[in-house]
Amino acid sequence: MKPLSGIKVLDLSRVLAGPLCTLILADLGAEVVKVEPPWGDETRGWGPPFLKGESAYFLSVNRGKRSLALDLKTQEGQEVVRRLAREADILVENFKTGDLRRFGLDYESLKPLNPRLIYLSITGFGHTGPRAQEPGYDAALQGYTGIMSVTGEPEGPPMKVGVAWIDVMTGMMGAVAVLAALLERERSGEGQHIDLSLFDVGLFAMVNLGESYLLTGIPPKRLGNAHAQIVPYGAFPAQDGWLILAVGNDEQFARLCQVLELPDLPKRFPRNQDRVEGRKEVEGALSQVLRTRPRAHWLERLKEAGVPAAPVNDIEEAFSDPQAGARGAVWTLAHPLLGPLPTLANPLRFLSRTPASPTLPPPLLGEHTEEVLLEAGLGLEAVRALVEKGVARTPPKKGGSS
Repeated sequence: MKPLSGIKVLDLSRVLAGPLCTLILADLGAEVVKVEPPWGDETRGWGPPFLKGESAYFLSVNRGKRSLALDLKTQEGQEVVRRLAREADILVENFKTGDLRRFGLDYESLKPLNPRLIYLSITGFGHTGPRAQEPGYDAALQGYTGIMSVTGEPEGPPMKVGVAWIDVMTGMMGAVAVLAALLERERSGEGQHIDLSLFDVGLFAMVNLGESYLLTGIPPKRLGNAHAQIVPYGAFPAQDGWLILAVGNDEQFARLCQVLELPDLPKRFPRNQDRVEGRKEVEGALSQVLRTRPRAHWLERLKEAGVPAAPVNDIEEAFSDPQAGARGAVWTLAHPLLGPLPTLANPLRFLSRTPASPTLPPPLLGEHTEEVLLEAGLGLEAVRALVEKGVARTPPKKGGSS
């Protein structure tokens, strides 16, 4: 049995942070119903790439869920959500602050129906403060929270992280939050509301750079691939590609210089503090030598010397690494339209007794609408009436339409 077997999750979220949160819960055994509008989660249309009309973006974060296509702007759709919320353990939503209150689907409206409900709200800025009403997008939040100011080359423009970094972390923090609330509910018997914002997560994720500012009052600057407090620590060019050096102490630096045949460098810069102060000269000397040989040559030599180093892989190289194969980094699921579908494996798959594992493939739009509504107690005629009115949607029948 999985850790969350029997836990029912009502997922009213879309795009990335909320769906990633509920994917984690699904992999841990929760039963997740994804409520999306009849036209679908926005990411169903985000691409390319698409495979037979299904977007890679949507497929990446919606494994393990059943799709209920429902128009929440209708009274009938709102009543269906209330019916489902009465039996749910967790509800996850990422509507703009106040939107669900207009539908009578906010926490205060649903709490009397189900006092044990754990209700996670994910917004850009939270439900309080002067920006509470503003929409939140990952790129904007990377700008607001400072990560772009420290990402990129020193003389270049600010850069965002290549994936929706704050969205991803917010999804993970959301999973932590609901699991903590579930544990507390075992003691109190009561649910609670969780107000989680991308802004709060983004500031928290600045960790050592954020703390450095709090202690000194000086905002850290962009250092490219370098580390603000350790040298050498970052990406360096070899003859045919890039590699990472992660030299964490003086002994490792001495061994690095021995491999590169730079005997004078440790004498001139024996301590990390010295190397930070002489960053340009140290990194310049290392780069000049590293450029003379292929990356594989240096990685082999550095490994033999016990110097932490790694290749800068592209994503193909990352998934081709033998470690990825040994650890089962890809889960293949049987998709009803696409056939065998490779998906990103959950890193929680190594719990010794109750590992995360895949269940359902990412759903087709409205694939489980009829099934979920019948389970919720609606009769078949009532379900068909909702579909005919456009309140709900089921997948097209072979040779016909929904």
